Amino acid sequence: MKAINDLQRRNKPLRMEILQAFERVLDSGHFILGLEGTEFEQEFAAYCRVDHCIAVGNGTDALELGLRACGVGPDDVVAAVANAGLYGTTAIRAVQARPAYADVDPSTGLMRLDRLAEICRHRRPKAVIVTHLYGRMIDMRSVMEITDSHGALVIEDCAQAHGAVLAGRAAGTWGALGCFSFYPTKNLGALGDAGAVITSDATVAARLRRLRQYGWRAKYEADLTGGRNSRMDELQAAVLRRLLPRLDGWNDRRRCIAAAYDAGIRHPLVRSLAGQGRSYVAHLYVIACRERESLRSHLDSRGIPTAVHYPIPDHLQAAQAAGESHAPQPCAEALARQVLTLPCFPEMADAEVASVIAGANSWRP
Repeated sequence: MKAINDLQRRNKPLRMEILQAFERVLDSGHFILGLEGTEFEQEFAAYCRVDHCIAVGNGTDALELGLRACGVGPDDVVAAVANAGLYGTTAIRAVQARPAYADVDPSTGLMRLDRLAEICRHRRPKAVIVTHLYGRMIDMRSVMEITDSHGALVIEDCAQAHGAVLAGRAAGTWGALGCFSFYPTKNLGALGDAGAVITSDATVAARLRRLRQYGWRAKYEADLTGGRNSRMDELQAAVLRRLLPRLDGWNDRRRCIAAAYDAGIRHPLVRSLAGQGRSYVAHLYVIACRERESLRSHLDSRGIPTAVHYPIPDHLQAAQAAGESHAPQPCAEALARQVLTLPCFPEMADAEVASVIAGANSWRP
């Protein structure tokens, strides 16, 4: 295996379809906010069962513009987790709000609900960014009970949860809006940067459509502050339209690989953070191991690629605001020292899955 996600394997059998999509865009002469983008927005909204999808430049822009569309701004408090790769924090900083980190459950890496409730009681956040980390949905029913009782908006970070469903509702449809990245390695990945926001709130959707294009009311007439240039181009939309019908099948294969790992990896020093059922789409298969570097070196010697998602919690990043301090996040900090991502992508052969299992089980610290 070349990497934990081999995109060449995904794209090779789709080469002709992708080239045909490119040709269709080229022949149209319309490359930004054209028919392909409109059709993709409608198709993805229908897939998620929401009223509106607003395509944007990338997943981080989706979070930032989502916060702006919900009225989050300078000095507002936004609850989030510190173990999700800095993307939520980047969006919070971009709107000049202040992050309040809730520690995570060491068995899942997801936000601890008791910590969320504590932040809601004492910090009164205007919004909460809930991250469905590694493709595993958090208990959204409990999240909504907590936030509704404190008047906090919920923004779902679904960058790793395309197609996940909990209690019959798709990721991104529980809160005020859901934010997606279509970075190439995602479960639904484009051939470059792309993102989207979904919502059933027509007012929020209208604000998002204006914010992604300079805050225009009409062409060259900007009267909405916070606008910027963040538009999905037609080539990416055309590719995503070709890939969307395959998403559920790809997710099923990812779940099968994750289930094989769960059943096969029996090393006493290795534990899985994976989920089960339709609320888990196995974007990443992540394990925790206290002697991670030793295990990683062993797997590398057997030709098995790995990665770390993520090595530095947000509150410990050097880019934190000068003079700002945050409460310790002991579980997030411990996981940052232990997590290791194993290969998990739909095109993996069963023999490759077996080799990863054998590699993990044969490790001797």
